[in-house]
Amino acid sequence: MEKPVVQMEVVRRSAPGPGLREHPALARYLALGMVAGSLLFTVAWFVLGFLSPGFTIFGTVIEPYTPISQPLSGLGLGHTGPYMNAAFVLSGLLILVGVIGVFRGMTELESAARRLCTVLLALSPLGMVIDGLFTLESFLLHMLGFLLGSGSLVVSFLVVGRTLRHVPGWERFGRWLNLASPLTLALFVLSFTTYDQAAAAAGLGIAGLAERILAVEVSSCFVVMGWMGFRRHAPA
Repeated sequence: MEKPVVQMEVVRRSAPGPGLREHPALARYLALGMVAGSLLFTVAWFVLGFLSPGFTIFGTVIEPYTPISQPLSGLGLGHTGPYMNAAFVLSGLLILVGVIGVFRGMTELESAARRLCTVLLALSPLGMVIDGLFTLESFLLHMLGFLLGSGSLVVSFLVVGRTLRHVPGWERFGRWLNLASPLTLALFVLSFTTYDQAAAAAGLGIAGLAERILAVEVSSCFVVMGWMGFRRHAPA
């Protein structure tokens, strides 16, 4: 009679604990936060870019607003400021929830790997929230937000991509993230080096265009990841 008891105890200990399979349906819907947040942010800067008459920074009036030359953060000043800053914060929070949902439902990974991927990708939405709370006139804090929001993804995409290449159903996306890492680096450097306040004030340069391409590339990765996290646990 002792042997069956021992076997039952082994099965119980080898079964997934509550931390591994907590409400898979909830994790599935949380993953959609990455989709919603990315789309909200993209629609916000796209629409507000046409509505902004210009803005004032450090006493310099920049008008009219030109999406090709002037950065997204310029929309956080002037008449469009409250809307763009709200979009920064809300989009960042939604994407953060989505990141948690995607890796909470990825039970194929060890807990340590899931936590590492979650923390790395959470840096980007955290940077978005910082940019929404501190505008270009709080230059150092705003640039910290930009560094976290975009620059951190160079490392995050590389590490997360290598991890996902070993998860069934995520192998191809993991390879895409590995390719997205150097692309993000190139666009980040281009966006950073082409920004010049004097040129932006004169409506010259391509800083705004470079930053928008970077934003679309990053948002596309988040949308695909969130949608895959939602679809993979869909009921049969």
